[in-house]
Amino acid sequence: MAFNWQLAIDFVIILILILGIWQFRTPRGARYGNLTAAFALLCAAVVVLHGHPPLQPAIVVFALLAGGSVGWSVAMRVNMLQIPAMVAFQHGAGGVAAFLVSFVELTRDQGDLALVGQLSGILGIIIGAATFSGSMVASAKLAGLTRQTPTILPRHNAILAAIVAGLVVFGVLAGNTAGLPLLLVSLALILLSVALGAVFAVRIGGADMPVLISFLNATAGVAAAFCGIIIQNRLLIACGATVAASGSILTHVMCQAMNRRLLKVLVAADLKPAQPAARDAATTASAAREPAARPPLECTVEGVADARNVIIIPGYGMALAHAQFEVVKIANLLQKQGKDVRFAIHPIAGRMPGHMHVLLAEAEADPDMLYDLREINSRFAETDLVLIVGACDVVNPAAINVEGTPISGMPILSAHEAKSVVVCNLDERPGYSGVENPLYDNPKTILMLGDAKASLGELLQRLENASD
Repeated sequence: MAFNWQLAIDFVIILILILGIWQFRTPRGARYGNLTAAFALLCAAVVVLHGHPPLQPAIVVFALLAGGSVGWSVAMRVNMLQIPAMVAFQHGAGGVAAFLVSFVELTRDQGDLALVGQLSGILGIIIGAATFSGSMVASAKLAGLTRQTPTILPRHNAILAAIVAGLVVFGVLAGNTAGLPLLLVSLALILLSVALGAVFAVRIGGADMPVLISFLNATAGVAAAFCGIIIQNRLLIACGATVAASGSILTHVMCQAMNRRLLKVLVAADLKPAQPAARDAATTASAAREPAARPPLECTVEGVADARNVIIIPGYGMALAHAQFEVVKIANLLQKQGKDVRFAIHPIAGRMPGHMHVLLAEAEADPDMLYDLREINSRFAETDLVLIVGACDVVNPAAINVEGTPISGMPILSAHEAKSVVVCNLDERPGYSGVENPLYDNPKTILMLGDAKASLGELLQRLENASD
């Protein structure tokens, strides 16, 4: 009877967690979903501690308070631009927890572990440690502490193959040793796994970063599930598997958004940026040295004021300029004037899945104004004006017109089909992919180059004055 009650409680907690994840489908529900999922995890912690009272409760309480305080402090200090790096860091923290628990359980008393427990402990160490180092590399890239572009080492694939071979050898040894030899072999597994994660993640960058983030989310869940198997905890197994499944689905969605296969993303296919389609080398070099002349702002104000329907496309440049508040104010002003205003969100805009949604939610944008690529792409041809704020690759026509580039074949937001386009970017330089954007040379495109926050602030003021 006690077992049935415990099973029922575990099942209810898992349902609450799934309910929280289900609420993430919409911007409005995401906040409540986060609280719901946190409540489920709190209940899980209470159930585990009640069923297995710690020998040193003071240490557990101290660890909870210390970790909670540090996490709260960091989260409160992080701005929206730093969210992707923090998410990657959190995935790494999950990997650390998984491989440390697996390491302790595997080396504590191997005689009490069944074969499935030993195998789970070994896999928990490998996947957890690799997730940790890979996440730290991703976090450093996203935070700008290292090169954000892919780094290809000499004989990169050979290095990865050698590390994997070493993991297989030491994994077999870990399953057939005990005592001090097992401790040394487990430490070797950790070091090799850390190397695997770092070497794997260092050559992924650019537009592939959202895929890497969601993939590491999945591997952190897998590591947690294996950790749950070795300690024989149903809740940890279920929660880890749920995170792994959701991360895997998100990874698939990100790959679909780029029209690329996961394997090609993970092995970092050798793609070289193509030459610009609409400008020669001399023009490109000149544009890189000198920003284009900014058109009279009155021209832009008149175009926006005359437009009956407007689509706004945010990108990572909006995050860099902290211009999301000005963007939302412009959208609200135009909507009050009776215009049809929509936000077009590309799945890989920003540095992590949902990055633009988070930024616009911070500025209290109406969620009903947010549309994804599939919902809105057919509307561009009948749109009077498109306002691009800090986006480049996701609106680059070279993705569909030029072969052999890092973005070739990637679905884009069809801003070039609109009647007029206003680009509010810092400069004319290529985006993360390094591919020149021929949209900048289109006669119907107006370039408002410079700091997006300042440019949009001035545009907002002119629009308010014009409406008075």
